Amino acid sequence: MKLWRAAAKPPIDKLLVREKDNAAESELFFRRVLITLLAIFLALLSVSGRLVYLQVLNHDRFNLLSDSNRVRLLPLPPARGFIYDRNGVLLAENLTSYHLEVTPEQAKDLEAVLAGIRDRIALSDADIERFRKLARRTPPYNATPLRFQLTDEEIARLAIDMYRLPGVEIKADLTRRYPLKALGVHALGYVGRIDEDELRKLDPGQYSGSTHIGKTGVERFYEEMLHGRAGYEQVETNAEGRPLRVLSSTPPVSGKNIYLSLDMRLQAIAEDALEGHNGAIVAIDPRSGEVLALASQPTYDPNPFVNGIDFASYRKLNTSKDRPLLNRALRGVYPPGSTIKPMMALAGLEYGVVSRGSSVFCAGVYRLPGGGRKFHDWKRSGHGSVSMDRSLAQSCDVYYYDLALNLGIDRIHEFLGKFSMGRPTGVDLAGEKGALLPSRQWKRKIKKQDWYGGDTLSAGIGQGLFLATPMQLAHSTAIISQRGDNYQPRILHATQDTGAKAKTLAEPRKLPPVTLKNARFWDAVITGMIHVVEGGTAHKSRSPRYRIAGKTGTAQVFTLGQNERYNAKRLAKHLLDHALFIAFAPVDDPRIAVAVIAEHGGGGSATAAPLARKVMDAYLLDKYDSALIKGIEPAQDVLRNESE
Repeated sequence: MKLWRAAAKPPIDKLLVREKDNAAESELFFRRVLITLLAIFLALLSVSGRLVYLQVLNHDRFNLLSDSNRVRLLPLPPARGFIYDRNGVLLAENLTSYHLEVTPEQAKDLEAVLAGIRDRIALSDADIERFRKLARRTPPYNATPLRFQLTDEEIARLAIDMYRLPGVEIKADLTRRYPLKALGVHALGYVGRIDEDELRKLDPGQYSGSTHIGKTGVERFYEEMLHGRAGYEQVETNAEGRPLRVLSSTPPVSGKNIYLSLDMRLQAIAEDALEGHNGAIVAIDPRSGEVLALASQPTYDPNPFVNGIDFASYRKLNTSKDRPLLNRALRGVYPPGSTIKPMMALAGLEYGVVSRGSSVFCAGVYRLPGGGRKFHDWKRSGHGSVSMDRSLAQSCDVYYYDLALNLGIDRIHEFLGKFSMGRPTGVDLAGEKGALLPSRQWKRKIKKQDWYGGDTLSAGIGQGLFLATPMQLAHSTAIISQRGDNYQPRILHATQDTGAKAKTLAEPRKLPPVTLKNARFWDAVITGMIHVVEGGTAHKSRSPRYRIAGKTGTAQVFTLGQNERYNAKRLAKHLLDHALFIAFAPVDDPRIAVAVIAEHGGGGSATAAPLARKVMDAYLLDKYDSALIKGIEPAQDVLRNESE
């Protein structure tokens, strides 16, 4: 019994080992729990930190990225402002049309989609090439236009199979139209599709969704005003990019309507007067600088340019020897001929080189002191004793040879520069040229030659190196008519906000006046210009209803030798002299100043002066040909100032 009890009772050392094992296991378990809890804590801390990073510190960024996956901003292009003449005659409007556009990202197999479109409607290689160029410059999730002005039949063909053409949409938009076609095109200009170079320069926020931009004329100069401000829609889309609903919308702001200073009735008269002559007529209101007519012949229809003129038609216009795309009123440069003689006479009086009563004897030829080349007068037999008044009335060249030599080219350059000669007038139209008022410095810099006395004589009668534009001649004539008051030429008459009835008139911009030592100098020169029309070289263009002050001019196309004579009957037309005329009327209260250039028209008195008379009669006597102005009569509502 005792032996059994002794055997059943475990030894003390074994009990101690077992207790140690339990303690070790408990400690190990505790450590594992602690490590696990620590790991869980660290994991929770990491997740919490990540959540703070995503939801707090970078909330705006990731919220934007999230929204960009489900929300798209669709541009809403603004409607372009209309253009009217000063009387409310519509010159440029917007008509509803339909165009086809493709979103490359949604199309997936773009080449297959383009082939499918081509199977259903006419699609030229030029359309495809233009689309590819635009698509390269546009994000793939934005739609790119492919074809404009779809016909009803083309829309029907595409609509039937639209489900087979992913990424293809037919959109309604507004396309520009010029209802008067070629009339006034060189002033008005036209819009065209935005090209690759323009796309790089434009503000993507304002032009996203827009396909056209002003290319020339008023359309280009006032592009920002006419274009307006783009709007947008926030559209929620699904995973495939298809719109589900509109979340918000900011409507576009349409461009302003513009009223030009042009009177399209007068414009029609001016362009008709030039019919048969390449040339230009510019008419200005000298009291404000407003351009009343800006005609350049030949003209062209701007409508085909809006959505892309075909290559053959453009090549025909661009390679024509008559250059219809050239705005001769602003970019045509011609020797001004005798039309600068009133300014030369003023310079002579201002610098004290001549007086109103002094005279020069004209024997029909002039030589520089010390001999040398002969400079002929247009009248080979000469004019005899010539006063300033008679020098203007009969356009005596010898008088102005002598005057130019005594003035010197430096003073000629300084004085005529005050009349905008040799620099742009600043008229609000794109592309105006400054032409050329020659000087010693210019010839030395450009031609690497010294200035000679013969150069001065040629410049004194508006020949040689001297070049001017019709706009410069009209502006200088306006300054003379106002006895020095100087208004910058402008074509903007008024603006009108979309939906508003009132118009805001544009303010005239007065430039520094041309001041003379004695105000009577203006009277002396203007009297001579009156005598040009009343008994002088332009006497056939005299009006019985109002008085005209003017000056004829003839610009040589090629240089004659010393002993050669000009014989118009033996010359081809392209070698005939250019005919020029400047004028203003009525003399006592000038309301219109005109400059005319008829290329290869012969004499200014025979060709250019009668054209100016037609324009002045129409404006001052309301003498319009009803057949010419049909459809462009003034609107019924009268233009009002916004303050009225």
